[in-house]
Amino acid sequence: MKTSILWSHVMWTLSIIMFTWSMLLTMNLKTMIMEWDILSMGTSNISLPIIMDPMGTMFSAVVLFISANVIHFSDYYMQDELFIKRFTHLVLFFILSMNMLIFLPHLMALLLGWDGLGITSFILVIYYQNPKSLAAGMITALTNRIGDVMLLLTIGWSLNQGHWLITNMWNSNFSMAMCTTITLAAMTKSAQMPFSSWLPAAMAAPTPVSALVHSSTLVTAGVFLTIRFYPMLSKFFLFNTSLLMISTLTMFMAGMSALVETDLKKIIALSTLSQLGVMMASISLNLPNLAFFHLITHAMFKALLFICAGSLIHLHHHSQDLRSMGNTTNQMPLTMACLLTANMALCGLPFMAGFYSKDMIIEMCLFNQSNTTIVIMLILATLMTAAYSSRLMSTALVSNNMSLPIQYSSDNTLANTTPMLILSVGAICSGSLMNWLFISPLKEPLLSSEMKLIPLMVTILGATSMFNKSTSKAPTPNNSMFSHMNALMWFLVPLSSQALLKLPMSVCLKSMYTLDQGWTELSSAQGIHSTSSNMAKSLQTTQIPLMTIHLSLMVMFILFTIM
Repeated sequence: MKTSILWSHVMWTLSIIMFTWSMLLTMNLKTMIMEWDILSMGTSNISLPIIMDPMGTMFSAVVLFISANVIHFSDYYMQDELFIKRFTHLVLFFILSMNMLIFLPHLMALLLGWDGLGITSFILVIYYQNPKSLAAGMITALTNRIGDVMLLLTIGWSLNQGHWLITNMWNSNFSMAMCTTITLAAMTKSAQMPFSSWLPAAMAAPTPVSALVHSSTLVTAGVFLTIRFYPMLSKFFLFNTSLLMISTLTMFMAGMSALVETDLKKIIALSTLSQLGVMMASISLNLPNLAFFHLITHAMFKALLFICAGSLIHLHHHSQDLRSMGNTTNQMPLTMACLLTANMALCGLPFMAGFYSKDMIIEMCLFNQSNTTIVIMLILATLMTAAYSSRLMSTALVSNNMSLPIQYSSDNTLANTTPMLILSVGAICSGSLMNWLFISPLKEPLLSSEMKLIPLMVTILGATSMFNKSTSKAPTPNNSMFSHMNALMWFLVPLSSQALLKLPMSVCLKSMYTLDQGWTELSSAQGIHSTSSNMAKSLQTTQIPLMTIHLSLMVMFILFTIM
């Protein structure tokens, strides 16, 4: 048996065990905290706490479940890869880091999982070892390093509490600073504005990596950290308000960018960014449990969406350009059915996985006394989600195929179809399952029928209008500046890369010309050499040939006389 298939079976088994354990803890309303004494020397002891709560075990079960399907899919997608074992081991190291982040409520140990995620994601992004992958990997790593530094500052500032347990943080003089750094760390990992540009760039990684790391687990680590620290964070002034503004802007920007994007994986990455904004907005509305609910359902359908996209990319000679794809319904009916299921769940159509969480978040936003601008932006972001999903489906299903004429398109490989079918069940049933088994009965917000129907009507409006636009032959109005702004994510891409480098580069060049190629060289060996050379040249101009001969003869005569 191949290594990838073996490990996928192990992950499936572990996910079933963890899911059962989560159900037991939920039904008994229990949270277990264990302390493992690693080393004891006299009065000093080093211990590692492990927390087993319903939320953490459920998240771990979902991570293991998606990992099993992704590793199984990688056997098909990366069948020509020579170092498939190395790739599988890197994915396993990522899963280990993620579980450390979930189960260790100690800031020092949590940093190990946090840094492990950053290092592994960097290695997986640069896996193809080309200039594009390396540039994407550097943006990913440097943005995540900001979050790592913020977490290190939090560890330093919590030193006066005498412990680093996140379960019982109390107020101190540094509490406000700790609140700021934890929020910034979560924003970098979850790609909230202004740290959003790394997530679409990270799509240079292999598609199985995108399905696991950059859709359902790594980017949700920031959301999970915010939920863990929420009892402490929510006490501070303007935390909820500022997070609501940032998350709403993020989901609005991601929706507008996805409407003009042509790279298939980047469209799905931008939809992930939009849903991360929805989760953060839910937390800022004082609904962390609902945010966690959406985190779980989103992980299911987004992993399915990436796996379906990976199948399309694999069969289109690894081209990610959406414009070259089309007319795949008859060739790949199963893949297209699963892709449609994932998109329906993403749009929050009734009784799909995304409906139970996303619809409730929108209703609670309408029910609570939120700012009108925030509500309008949330509704427009929902409309744009339906619009870019409809554009993706209409382009892949209906439009003409613009790729190479000779290509083999089929979806009859078990390594491809098995993960898609299993995740399709999750994309359909996980919302209702979570709602019935794990989420305590929620009080429905009292809204009028018209307001209850707003999310559904907006979704239908966005999908139908974009489908009509995609299938019509009318020319698109040329607004290059607006399209350019959205394609560059409101210019966040150049602002977070080239724009930041311009000033340091000019300072470095000037310092090099002034110091390294200036005073330093003139005052050292090269300066002495150039000075002596110039003096020798000036002396040569004074040496007239007749005078030189006369003086030489006199010297020779004197020497001859002495001898």
